[in-house]
Amino acid sequence: MKIAIGADHNGYELKEGIKKFIEENTDHEIVDYGCHSCETVDYPDVAFEVSQAISEGKLERGILICGTGLGVAIAANKYPGIRAATCHDTYSAERAQLSNNAQIVTMGAQIIGVEVAKKVVEAYLNVEWAEGSKRKVDKINEKEKEFRSGNFQEGVASNQCC
Repeated sequence: MKIAIGADHNGYELKEGIKKFIEENTDHEIVDYGCHSCETVDYPDVAFEVSQAISEGKLERGILICGTGLGVAIAANKYPGIRAATCHDTYSAERAQLSNNAQIVTMGAQIIGVEVAKKVVEAYLNVEWAEGSKRKVDKINEKEKEFRSGNFQEGVASNQCC
């Protein structure tokens, strides 16, 4: 599998540790979108590059890292067709793929250590989407299409429980 990896300056060291782990322990091919040092880099720039590459089919999955994992997730999720999930534990990483077909997992270098991050990445990469939640993912995709086409209807809610 071809995997994109990217980080801002806050995530640089964690990115390097994860990259080394993947290269030494798997057959996956890594494409590094930076940053390539501890110099300041804006996380949206890296997240947009990774998201675009995945959206264009150049890569199958991605790993993005910033200080909290939240900024890169927000930025990546702005890119049409991308589902990025912040994961700091193995169960969430596994479910991101199994339940949501997330193309990108994000992590926060100020939240998670390298050893746990390796386990999160391993859990994410070792599962394939089985379309068990296809109906739900299809709803997300349809809503995104509505927004892009300008046909979004405000105030429409369904499945209200109370």
